[in-house]
Order: sequence, then C-alpha cells, then structure tokens
Amino acid sequence: MRFMIIVKSTPGFEAETTPQTPDAQLMQDMADFHEELAKAGVLLDASGLQPSRKGWRIHYDGHKRTVVDGPFAEAKELIAGFTIIQVRSREEALEWSRRFPNPVGRDAPAVVEVRQLYELDDFEPGQEVERFRQMNTPSQK
Repeated sequence: MRFMIIVKSTPGFEAETTPQTPDAQLMQDMADFHEELAKAGVLLDASGLQPSRKGWRIHYDGHKRTVVDGPFAEAKELIAGFTIIQVRSREEALEWSRRFPNPVGRDAPAVVEVRQLYELDDFEPGQEVERFRQMNTPSQK
C-alpha cells in the first residue's frame, strides 16, 4: 500500500521570492525522519515544491485547454511538498504520518494530509490496466 503525505502550503511558503536558508532544526528533523523511513525500507520519494507562482494549471473545457500561470490564491489549498511511503497497512501509514515533523517549524500551525494511492489491482482487469502494468515494470536487460 502506498500513501502520500502531503504538506499543505502556507502564505509564507507561497511568498518566498528567493530560495532561503532553511531553518537548521527543521531541516535536521526532516532529514532524521526521512532517514528513518529509508532505513525501514518504506520511503519511495520525497520533495518540496517551489511556490505556485512558478507553476501553471491547465483548464479543460471540452476539447479546449487553457494555460493559467501561477500564483494561485488560497495557499492553504496548495501543496508545498510530499513524501510517498509504501507500507503494509493503513495503520502503519498512520503511525509514520503521526511522526512527520511539523513542516512549518515546531509549535507553528500546519497541516499535513495523507492519501492512499491507487494500485493497479484496485481496478477491473483489462487491456488498459495491463498497459499500465507493463509501463510500471522495470525493463529486462
């Protein structure tokens, strides 16, 4: 079972205009936690995202696609970073996520959301699912 730990953005993250020197304690806490995940063999990926002003959205209206450049309003609705873990159960994911360091800094208000990723086995078997399965299979050399 794969889960994504989603770090919700804040106005401070979104206002960042240049890469800032991160808080040393926060970086140490994050590095320690992610090292624990890696040692336990459950860490698949983790990264922070640059502010939404450097991104864009694609809006779909029938066959028409429109590109809308950031920044986007409502920082609390945006994602600032993520960690993807693979664990045996929802309970194990819950335990790891409870230990996730506060991404804004100790004693500051913050939100981390956790969502389970779909697996191909969650879908009815079929040709399209098999195409995805083949894409996700490491190539044989």
